[in-house]
Amino acid sequence: MSIEVQHVSKTFGTYPALLDVSMHVHDGELVALLGPSGSGKTTLLRIIAGLESPDAGRGRILFHGQDVARRRVGERHVGFVFQHYALFKHMTVFENIAFGLRVRPRCERPSRQAIHDKVTRLLQLIQLENFGRRYPSQLSGGQRQRVALARALAIDPNVLLLDEPFGALDAKVRQGLREWLRRLHDELHVTSILVTHDQEEALEVADRVVVMNQARIEQVGPPAEVFHHPASEFVMDFLGQVNVFHGRMEQGRAVLGGTLPDVASRGSARDTLYVRPHDVQIERRLNGVPALHARVVRVNRAGALAKVLLATADGRAVHAELPLDRLEELSLRPGEAVYVSARHAHVFSSDYVI
Repeated sequence: MSIEVQHVSKTFGTYPALLDVSMHVHDGELVALLGPSGSGKTTLLRIIAGLESPDAGRGRILFHGQDVARRRVGERHVGFVFQHYALFKHMTVFENIAFGLRVRPRCERPSRQAIHDKVTRLLQLIQLENFGRRYPSQLSGGQRQRVALARALAIDPNVLLLDEPFGALDAKVRQGLREWLRRLHDELHVTSILVTHDQEEALEVADRVVVMNQARIEQVGPPAEVFHHPASEFVMDFLGQVNVFHGRMEQGRAVLGGTLPDVASRGSARDTLYVRPHDVQIERRLNGVPALHARVVRVNRAGALAKVLLATADGRAVHAELPLDRLEELSLRPGEAVYVSARHAHVFSSDYVI
């Protein structure tokens, strides 16, 4: 089922949570709403679910072309997964999953055998087929979140909404659940919206990413597009670490004129250049490429890429990431002098004056 949000605004008192937001989720798509705390992503999710209402006379929510803005939560047929599971502690895993089916009106309620068969299939789907008689307190955090997801799927929702579902879990468990959720979605193709502030999570799981900031949408696109072709300084900065320089672009090459000074400083009109750590090049000596003089501060070899912290002549930090073999080739040591250039840079404004 497709979802369309048209010109939705929402205020709480005098605080604007959403400002004229529009977006479209295709049938069977998994879309991530990504942004910092207070950007409006959870408010938008709750309005889609029917847990909140948009400002009167402002915007529409369409499910498969039908306006559902006036429908109650139960009438929208959505499955909702919360960050903190919201499982019934006094019910077994089996009964938690069956709950949404058992509370249906008698005329719509499946038979006892049909409920049993469905819950059994869902337990197999979430790989907890031998845990049906346990209680939530007897499960790990990752297992409880899978049960919460199975309970949401039990009612065969038209739309699955997930609000920071892995936020309360440790990094290792989150990684495993992200991979599992993506496989599950590829199997079920339920139209899904995932709210997260974790950039890696959004880029890894979603078909498309909606980046939000200060109650508005900054950019919408596939993960690779929003990461490699950010539409604004905010998107560039939010999606991973970034170095900010001032300089200029000459024939497609970044000429770094120094790191960006304080706003109070004054200078000539130059471009503001944004450079990802993996696009920072380090050389022992000048090789004809415009470069900044810098000094090695720290080298971290742990991980697939080595992380190098450098400082320019004016003491400003530059973060670089290098393949381990390149690090060994350079034999970098703290305190040594090197030259820094940019393999690639993003420019969002050519008239920035400092």
